[in-house]
Amino acid sequence: MTEADIDRQWWKEAVVYQIYPRSFKDTDGDGVGDLPGIVDELDYLSDLGVDVVWLNPVYESPGADNGYDIADYRAIDDQFGDMGDWEDLLEGLHDRDIKLIMDLVVNHTSDEHEWFVESQKSRDNPYRDYYIWREGRPAEEAEYECDEGPDGEVPPNNWQSFFGGPAWSYDERTEEWYLHIFDEKQPDLNWENPAVRKEIYDMMTWWLEKGIDGFRMDVINLISKPADLADGADPEALVVGADRFMNGPRIHEFLSEMHEEVLADYDAMTVGEMAAIDAEQAREYARDGMNMAFTFDHVRLDFGPNGRWSHGEFTLPELKGAMTYWQESLGDEGWNAVFLGNHDEPRIVSRFGNDEAYRVESAKLLATLLNTLQGTPYILQGDELGMTNYPFESLDEVRDVDTLNNVRVARERGQFTDDAEMLDLVRQRSRDNARTPMQWSGEETHAGFTDGEPWIPVNPNYQAVNVADARADAESVWHYYRRVVDLRHGSDLLTYGDYQLYLPDHEELWVYTRTLGDDTVLVVLNFSDAETTFEPPADFVGRDATLLVGNYDVEGAVDTVESTTLQPWEARVYDLD
Repeated sequence: MTEADIDRQWWKEAVVYQIYPRSFKDTDGDGVGDLPGIVDELDYLSDLGVDVVWLNPVYESPGADNGYDIADYRAIDDQFGDMGDWEDLLEGLHDRDIKLIMDLVVNHTSDEHEWFVESQKSRDNPYRDYYIWREGRPAEEAEYECDEGPDGEVPPNNWQSFFGGPAWSYDERTEEWYLHIFDEKQPDLNWENPAVRKEIYDMMTWWLEKGIDGFRMDVINLISKPADLADGADPEALVVGADRFMNGPRIHEFLSEMHEEVLADYDAMTVGEMAAIDAEQAREYARDGMNMAFTFDHVRLDFGPNGRWSHGEFTLPELKGAMTYWQESLGDEGWNAVFLGNHDEPRIVSRFGNDEAYRVESAKLLATLLNTLQGTPYILQGDELGMTNYPFESLDEVRDVDTLNNVRVARERGQFTDDAEMLDLVRQRSRDNARTPMQWSGEETHAGFTDGEPWIPVNPNYQAVNVADARADAESVWHYYRRVVDLRHGSDLLTYGDYQLYLPDHEELWVYTRTLGDDTVLVVLNFSDAETTFEPPADFVGRDATLLVGNYDVEGAVDTVESTTLQPWEARVYDLD
């Protein structure tokens, strides 16, 4: 690619910071983070250098899934504040040239949404067809085991919920089953109904008219279900039935319609959460108007024989291969959303780095990776500090419905031999790892997050890992994030340049270049607890090289590319002359 070929878009040049409001900062002492708490720290975001805030849901919700069960799409939940507080947040962000994208959760609603409340009243209620209701199946006709409902019936098909157990719940009032791919309090919307789609498009327009800059679209490739609701048949699917309800038959029709009816009229950023897609499918979604997609190949490498809720191991070549596939596949059409973690994943330094002896070094290395790959980088609150997984000692400390439901199902099938084995998996896998409160101070109670009792425990390492200490230490993870974010902002090459992987089978080193026209940057990352020798490929040997950034004290060196020893978890980014 040359500079003349660049298709410039603001969202390609942005660095995104994800805020999980419940855990960011609490100002009223109820133990739950709120909108005024975010407003209080807007200068913190500006100082870090981010361009976009992705705000997890703050809509009215009973909180069964921490806001992803929405009861009113146009109201702010009072635990976070009110619409005036939200408007203060938007204005404060825009005053600092930071854009705001909101979570769009339209695969499902809360069962306390007025649409579903009406839908439950009778089979002929006008809102009945807003959701997916079906009669059960005689148990003797089903080829799957399931707890029976009344009269010996079982759910309409064998689909399973991502949160464990069947994807159907029985409603005694109307004597039918409703579909919920997630929790039973999150019934799936029926996108086949044009009235549902119009409601959603009107709601999206309402938010865009209020001034937001786009949407992160939750599980958006699940919204189209096949009319026959046939049993899942793929034993390798993420959950039973996913081969039917992921990337369904009308998905591209629905998303193209969404673009034409809403998004085409705005300069809005869109990023779709899309499990189980390949590069060709991603390009199809781009043609539907989706700017970029979260893809999950690299965060499934440590799944075990029972999928996500079992231990697995992966190698660096596997991680390189998973991410390189996307780097190489979306160069001409589509765009990468570059992430290592978010509110649904473990902390990145615990998963991909070393959160003990080399926590600082590996956190900096991961920051280098995020900001030098092709695509828009996403930083989850706290990753800029090197926050780690939580050391759960009991399920009493867990708040996540996904974790609790899946532990229950795993116990029912005899997966765990004892509680120690179960807790070890929870420490590795639970979404709550990413949701513990932001660690603002090492001296204040509850890390300066709240004056009350926090809704979820604060990580006990907050006295060593916190904002106050990090900002005071020029060599901290926080300051390193600032440097690599600044480096990316100042470089068309790091935003738009082509990616090429070297040494794909090396077990410790991840080596790649970014190239734009005649300019090349070389990135060398040592994913190892040991010193590792870098033997450069022959075409690099002897080339003049300026070290642009590194996480050990060798910055500013001007040298040539040659064999060198890298320290544990060392990262170097060279400008090749």
